[in-house]
Amino acid sequence: MSEAMPTYLGMPSFPKAAREGVGNSRLRSNLAHATTTIRGKRERAIGELTDWPELREAAKEIKDHTLEHLGHYLRLLEERVTAAGGIVHWARDAEEANRIVTDLVRATGETEVVKVKSMATQEIGLNEALAEAGISAYETDLAELIVQLGNDRPSHILVPAIHRNRSEIRDIFRREMPDAPADLSDSPAELAEAARKHLRAKFLSAKVAVSGVNFAVAETGTVLVVESEGNGRMCLTLPDTLISVMGIEKVLPTAKDLEVFLQLLPRSSTAERMNPYTSAWTGVTPGDGPQEFHLVLLDNGRVATRDDEIGRQALRCIRCSACLNVCPVYSRAGGHAYGSPYPGPIGAILSPQLRGIGSPIDASLPYASTLCGACYEVCPVAIDIPEVLVHLRAKSVEAKGKAGLERAVMAVAAWTLRTPGRLRLAQRAASLSRNIVARKGRIRRLPGPLHAWTDTRDAPAPPEESFRAWWDRTQKQQRGEQK
Repeated sequence: MSEAMPTYLGMPSFPKAAREGVGNSRLRSNLAHATTTIRGKRERAIGELTDWPELREAAKEIKDHTLEHLGHYLRLLEERVTAAGGIVHWARDAEEANRIVTDLVRATGETEVVKVKSMATQEIGLNEALAEAGISAYETDLAELIVQLGNDRPSHILVPAIHRNRSEIRDIFRREMPDAPADLSDSPAELAEAARKHLRAKFLSAKVAVSGVNFAVAETGTVLVVESEGNGRMCLTLPDTLISVMGIEKVLPTAKDLEVFLQLLPRSSTAERMNPYTSAWTGVTPGDGPQEFHLVLLDNGRVATRDDEIGRQALRCIRCSACLNVCPVYSRAGGHAYGSPYPGPIGAILSPQLRGIGSPIDASLPYASTLCGACYEVCPVAIDIPEVLVHLRAKSVEAKGKAGLERAVMAVAAWTLRTPGRLRLAQRAASLSRNIVARKGRIRRLPGPLHAWTDTRDAPAPPEESFRAWWDRTQKQQRGEQK
């Protein structure tokens, strides 16, 4: 499983990767401004609905039911898509998915494709795989275009270029966009107009498009993409061939179930009552839209995740990014530190499960959290992210072979806490050690395996007198005074 999804090359563990983001004041300023703005708008949009908790619970139950019967609904989806003129492909991992898409593009004779924003294709490294085959992929989502032109990586699920400000985007456009005006300013309107003109030629000439999938309805074979700009609509309707890569967890049983998610997703992501562009298609229609439709159903670690009773919650995710916008760790470290297309709290539980915890970054991601619970509170499908994080931390300890040490430490702690006398002796020993392990009232470096605790924090020195000792002493003094 460790090679199921490519780790960004050269990524160290999260604590090391996060140092760069924490030390970048401009990045922290960009993130703080953007996440605070999105968070405020989301709260107002959700406040308009009196039945938000009920919608949230309904979405949770629908997702859990679908995951429990995933094989049935995927087979039904395949049957319906095929009946409507589409072609369904099954991909066990990233390598197989990339090979399928590459072969499909080659079969058309084209060497260029336009792309709708897609987390699944980022997950499998599709752009890189196509490039190796001599096929150029052009991102059409504005933020994804900024990231691509800047030879960068996305740092947010909803707003991939959230770490860039307007002046940085202007400089990227001037440098990398041949048809950008020489006097292009950092005005949002001018930047958007430059991108529109740049992409227009691609839309009109492209014969093949690649998209992700937000939802697919099993009972009808209908596939949906939701977006805010309209670029996706151009990709989904103008080319002759459409190839959609879909994580298998995106299937829903019925159109009635879809209604719940089309209320939850826009309010929880873009703070809109509904998505400006909701594109839905069922197979192919002669003379209207793409005349060849391929649906690639991607496993890539999802079945293994589904089989984990606690970890499977991550597969409920609808990629709204609400958890990123409330996470104190994400807002300071930025998205790149997570070493995955999925940053923030959801990435901390999804990536290690899809990829396994064999690499330093994946083994460290479950610790990239304060466990404050804010992510769970805002999640529109009620993923208990802190619960999964703790579950994955236990797996990480087991994988490192340190479970025996941890159990030994816990056994000693339990033995110490079992009687007041032992606890008193331990507290006395801690007080006596204060001059050895602490300087100026702070412990900055603990010895041996305990150093991991002080690598990222200082701890207060043990007091000269424990509370129990102070209580006993003052009570004796009071009794003496009373006599």
